[in-house]
Amino acid sequence: MSQKNDIEIARAASMQPIREVADKLGIADFTIPYGHAKAKVDFAAIEESRPGATGKLILMTAVSPTPAGEGKTTTTIGLGDALNRIGRKTAICLREPSLGPCFGMKGGAAGGGYAQVVPMTDINLHFTGDFHAIAAAHNLLAALVDNHIHWGANPILDPRRITWRRVVDMNDRALRQITIGLGGTAHGVPREAGFDITSTSEVMAIFCLAKNLAELEQRLGSIVVGYTRGREPVTARDLHAHGAMTALLRDAFAPNLVQTLENNPAFIHGGPFANIAHGCNSVIATRTALKRADYVVTEAGFGSDLGAEKFFDIKCRTGGLSPDAVVLVATIKALKMHGGVPRDDLLREDSGSVAEGCVNLGHHLAILRQFGVPAVVAINRHPTDSDAEVRAVEGYCERSGVTAIECRHWMEGGAGATELAEHVAELADSAAADFRLLYDDDLDIWEKTRRIARTIYGARDIVAPMSVRNEFSRLQDSGYGHFPICMAKTQYSFSTDPTLLGAPTGHVVEIREVRLSAGAGFIVPVCGAIMTMPGLPRKPSAQDVHVNSEGLIGGLY
Repeated sequence: MSQKNDIEIARAASMQPIREVADKLGIADFTIPYGHAKAKVDFAAIEESRPGATGKLILMTAVSPTPAGEGKTTTTIGLGDALNRIGRKTAICLREPSLGPCFGMKGGAAGGGYAQVVPMTDINLHFTGDFHAIAAAHNLLAALVDNHIHWGANPILDPRRITWRRVVDMNDRALRQITIGLGGTAHGVPREAGFDITSTSEVMAIFCLAKNLAELEQRLGSIVVGYTRGREPVTARDLHAHGAMTALLRDAFAPNLVQTLENNPAFIHGGPFANIAHGCNSVIATRTALKRADYVVTEAGFGSDLGAEKFFDIKCRTGGLSPDAVVLVATIKALKMHGGVPRDDLLREDSGSVAEGCVNLGHHLAILRQFGVPAVVAINRHPTDSDAEVRAVEGYCERSGVTAIECRHWMEGGAGATELAEHVAELADSAAADFRLLYDDDLDIWEKTRRIARTIYGARDIVAPMSVRNEFSRLQDSGYGHFPICMAKTQYSFSTDPTLLGAPTGHVVEIREVRLSAGAGFIVPVCGAIMTMPGLPRKPSAQDVHVNSEGLIGGLY
């Protein structure tokens, strides 16, 4: 096996011209090339060309994430390549990477080993500029809010009740809380403000949930930016901002097409985080893929408790999607950590700890059963995993009534996941899916939040300060009670304590804040100590990124 690292493998890739990749889905005439290896796709033309056509939708999710890694994106790519290898016309749909994690602790999000999407460096750094367009649209609205206050325009915004913050696509903790408008009357009205990371922007959520440009503009206009002194909501439409915001997003709104190392089509579009946003790629990219491919493999961020739940309860509800199968990814190292093994000791063979860590896998399987979609476990095998450790996972899954399949796509590409592909295709074709949502629209938002905490996280209950309970009641009474819930919570644990691994039960989920995303159409309870603007670690990945004398970028992973 080659000892090349991810970026070396990506550099050695033999990429096809993007129109040739598009032609595999019959969409070459609908592409707008961005150089030789990337393209935007005219989704409206594809929608018109194949009305009613739809492929099988397969969701990729994972056990609770650990620093050891799970390989959800890698497995999505490997499965897509494997399905194409067995003669099933397949496209994959992924989120765009954020610069924050790329330069922070997590690194890039283009897969790994021999299951990658390329051009890897382009995808991880700027790509086609979608994130910048989203940040520009978001910050245009922020500028218009402060301009509205400065000139005292109607409706009169209360500076103490502005809810619209600014965004930047970078982990920058110093911007979490700021004071603006200092320096005298010419510089605006002084007030407290702050930044979130672009992935958490409501504009990002709207971008990923809107099904066409008209809906995009309508949703942008519904954004609530703050309140009057009489507590009446003020929207982007009131500020006449939604038209200009849509103009900034028009070109970005077209899905991006790239390819895997095996030259199969991959749509990469939109990038909300799953721990503080809804964690799914754009609806229009998924719908475009479903129009032209027989099978579409997409992923939802982090574990099934965050990403998959939001995929089902938000994206599928909003986009009219119905998944046919789910793949739950696990690695031996991650299960060892959930079984109590310290990170520094993960290379030591320990099938007993793997078996203990399977309690986390079991909880995720129980979550998926609630949505009525048939599941299979993919064991994302790495060279250091022992046969005994793999057998421990397979045995646990057999006792749980689910199939577990060992995959070697990281080492072998699509050839290492053909057994998984055969099983997934069989599941998707079986019509075994009986997809159902976790809650009805008419359940009130406090009870929706409680249901997620109890049935998904295994919590005893939810608690919140009286001020937050009152805000829940106010949102319910203001006509937002039919909205779904988008939980902002640590991804590392079913609880709000990131150090509590495995499958804790009986804990209490503390809600410290609740936010309204009226344009996106959901409510965001903010739980525990989760931050909507992450910080950089002690040694950021950015310190390893460089450009060599030939102009090639190194240090990304």
